[in-house]
Amino acid sequence: MTRRQMLLTSACGFVIVALAASFADHRSALAIGPDQEHAELANALSGVKVSLQQGFTASEREGQPISGKFEMDEGKLQLSVYTAKEGKYFEVIVDHMTGAIAKVEPITEGEDLAHAKSQKAAMDKAKVKLADTATKAKGQVKGESADVLVVSAIPELKDDRPEATIVLLQGKRFSTASERLD
Repeated sequence: MTRRQMLLTSACGFVIVALAASFADHRSALAIGPDQEHAELANALSGVKVSLQQGFTASEREGQPISGKFEMDEGKLQLSVYTAKEGKYFEVIVDHMTGAIAKVEPITEGEDLAHAKSQKAAMDKAKVKLADTATKAKGQVKGESADVLVVSAIPELKDDRPEATIVLLQGKRFSTASERLD
């Protein structure tokens, strides 16, 4: 091997190692795992003035609430409620500080529409409102129920029976409960 070939081989090897290290650092800087997402959501929820149940009530003027959740959207907390009215579906954004409706957007395509349709199918068989089910799940948490926040209530059909998965937050700890809707 000539000196020039050795230098080129060494230089290429160095570049490959440097690029690999660069990409490895880049991925770890961008990676957000469930724990970090949960921590971010828990921190944002600490200042909430409006409960998910109140969000359901506020959204009723835009149709039947069929699911709801607090979520981070572009780094900001929002309270999102899906509603159904006259065969159409909507995402209602409720201001989590005032309880007023901030925005209503039609759901017309994609995964959101598929989720809305399956949630509506579950709610069509339900005999209990989501807000009542969320309150029931909250009351079953040990400790002070005032310290418990309902983060989401998502219905689905399980063995052709409507059931809601309720995510709760107590302090900085998330838990999940299942509640029948029939």
